[in-house]
Parts: sequence; C-alpha cells; structure tokens
Amino acid sequence: MDLPLLPTISTFFIVLSAVLVAIGWTLIKQKKIEAHKKTMFAAAISAILFFIIYVSRTIFVGNTAFGGPEEYKIYYTIFLVFHICLATTGAVFGISTLLTGYKNNLKIHRKLGPITSIIWFFTAITGVAVYSLLYVIYQGGETTSVIKAILGF
Repeated sequence: MDLPLLPTISTFFIVLSAVLVAIGWTLIKQKKIEAHKKTMFAAAISAILFFIIYVSRTIFVGNTAFGGPEEYKIYYTIFLVFHICLATTGAVFGISTLLTGYKNNLKIHRKLGPITSIIWFFTAITGVAVYSLLYVIYQGGETTSVIKAILGF
C-alpha cells in the first residue's frame, strides 16, 4: 500500500492531538494541573501542525476527490461535510477552551472542556475515516491544486 506522505502526516497529528486531549482529561481528573496544562498545550500544537500541513497541501497540491464507487460518493460527501462542521466547531471550541484556561477563567473552562474534548474525539475519528476512505479503502481520485484552479494553469 502506497500512502501519500502529507495526508498521512497530517492525520497522524490530528490523532495525536486527540490522544493528548484524552491524556490531559485524565490528568485534570487526577488534579495534576501543571501536567494537564502542558499536555493540552501539546495537543493544541499538534492540532496546529495538522492545520498547517492540511492548508499548505490544499493550497499547493490540492484536494483529493473521492475515488470510490460512484454510488457511494453522495454518502462520502455528506460524511465529509459532517466532518468539516465538526472540525470547525471543534477548533472554535478548542480555542475558546484554551483561552479560558490560560486566563484562569476556570468556571467557563470547566464547562467547555468536556464538550470540546468530545467534539475533538469525534473530529479525530471522522478525520481518520475520511483519510481511510480516500487513501486506504479506495484509491484517491484526482487531486487539483487550488492555485491552478484559481489561476487557470
């Protein structure tokens, strides 16, 4: 199996961020506040690395179309839209949760944290599913650069 480098690396970072969030959640339940902060910071860095790789690949290489059977394409597209909505929501919640934590606004942070974590877990799971559908289960379709699409060359 010949997996594409950048999508594989970016998927690794989003999974790593979810694993770190789970570890951070465990640490805060054990009242290990400093370890929790460091772990959640590492989770945020991992998510940012995912985002940088994903956006860079999208701009310079392009997006990969679904390469599976045509009759599954509508289901894949609906699933992909669901994943994108989850990821966007998770990112907004994640930033808000991080900011409330760093500002020591713990009343709000304690309410947002569990919600954000659950959204992030589902984002990572659906992200792995999208990756698997594009590159593991089916061979990815055409990849077109956003720059080429915009500039027409």
